Amino acid sequence: MNRIGYVSDERYVALADVVLEFIDEQGRSWEARSRASGAVFADLPPGDYRVILQKPGYGSKVTRVCLPCTQPFQFRLLTDGLLGYAWPKWVRAGEESEFRVHSVEPYRLELWRYGLEPERVRPLGWHDEHGPRATMQVTPDGDYTRSGCEWNKVGYVSPTHRQFVKAPDRSGLYYFRADTRSGRQFSFPWIVAPRQPDARIAILASNITWNAYNAFGGRSNYIHADQLPPTPTVNSRQELRRYIDAEHGTWGYSAYAPLSFERPEPFCHIDFDEKITDPIEGRQACHLAPAEWRLLGWMERESFAYDYYAETQLDDGTLDLSAYDILIICVHPEYWTRRMYDRLKTWVFEQGGRLMYLGGNGLNCEVDLHDNATMTVHNGSITSLWSTGMGGCDSRFAVRHESEASLLGVVFTPSGAMTGAPYQTVDADHWVFEGTGLKNGQLFGEASLHKRCPGGASGHETDKRSASSPANTHVLARGLNPDDGGAEMVIFETPSGGRVFSVGSINYVASLPVDDAISRVTANVIRKFLSR
Repeated sequence: MNRIGYVSDERYVALADVVLEFIDEQGRSWEARSRASGAVFADLPPGDYRVILQKPGYGSKVTRVCLPCTQPFQFRLLTDGLLGYAWPKWVRAGEESEFRVHSVEPYRLELWRYGLEPERVRPLGWHDEHGPRATMQVTPDGDYTRSGCEWNKVGYVSPTHRQFVKAPDRSGLYYFRADTRSGRQFSFPWIVAPRQPDARIAILASNITWNAYNAFGGRSNYIHADQLPPTPTVNSRQELRRYIDAEHGTWGYSAYAPLSFERPEPFCHIDFDEKITDPIEGRQACHLAPAEWRLLGWMERESFAYDYYAETQLDDGTLDLSAYDILIICVHPEYWTRRMYDRLKTWVFEQGGRLMYLGGNGLNCEVDLHDNATMTVHNGSITSLWSTGMGGCDSRFAVRHESEASLLGVVFTPSGAMTGAPYQTVDADHWVFEGTGLKNGQLFGEASLHKRCPGGASGHETDKRSASSPANTHVLARGLNPDDGGAEMVIFETPSGGRVFSVGSINYVASLPVDDAISRVTANVIRKFLSR
């Protein structure tokens, strides 16, 4: 018996007992079943085969394979369920995106805008087809984390089958909400930038980080960061090196395969009844789009107008920084291109721009964006995220360019990671604390919606000053996380009149809607930065 290949699902988990029928060009047929490892064995003559795959709970599929293969063929099936994404995921007002939804039953779709309250924009109707399960998507075989899911490519040949939505005039974070009569629900984000700058403040969605953490297809920048292994996973705790090798580093490789943006983002789902003052549940939601929404809702609660952009729109020039007084980046903007970084630094240091960094572990690693909607992450071959594990450099970004502390005033260190704590005031007389009533040594930021690392506004991952910080970087407050791991809240000015305010904490935004002192400090900075 010859091994033909393996069968796995969208998480690259092995699927056993999948029925495969191989049909050659003469119409002859052979049957095989996948084994516990997902392996498929059969004695087949060389040639081209039409292969039909069937397994209850997964979408049946027809694919083609030429035998013999130089490498085991990777058959991929998609679990029955409800998922979706907009493509493109970021547009300007008035531009169109196609919604690409996977459903094995009729589904209803609506468009909502996510500000202070989720606001229903318009219904997009019920969707089904005449054929059985015809709204079920078909994923490609092989590693589609590199190439994209290509949903709506199979069976959407007629213009009447394609499903486009025009972006509303108002900039912001939008979500498509899909639900079914059986009770399934799924929401997926859509970033709408303005046609022309309309506000004085621009806010960036950290969509490059969303993609780095997106493991749909079996890979992210944290699971199989370099490439998919030759065999699908049977048991993660027994097979993945991150769990079985104490010396394994997530980024100990010389090169990394690209990651496609063209995939669903389950980690960015927001429950339909969720509000900005609700706890942020889930390991990933606490640092991705659901957490970032808390900032947008707070901005609207406090009557601060803003324009919303994707990070990728800073890279491609859609976002013109010169049109704004303030740029806000937030929560976990970990992955940036060098072009984004240099544009921002020039704006702050040479053109008087004002930057508010309301996050942690930001601008920590360089990525390249490619024309085919993929990105390559330049993690390098490092042994840890301590400076000693990166050849004495502050960060992965510093290894290739310069320390982000040069721009942000602070840089991530692993101390304090995965903890939460309040801040302690260091300079209560600074204008940042006006109206808070705080005195030196007092705590603030105790309230937090962050449920992965509860405890306060300083947490999850935290940043501190380094030797690369500008000499005039001034500490306002410091988190009380263990092992001297507290975030340093800092501020400094540049010779051109630019200003930078950094909080150094992923947890920070999760406190904005529910902690009065955090809210007042942030509002003070915005008002001061808007005054010229």
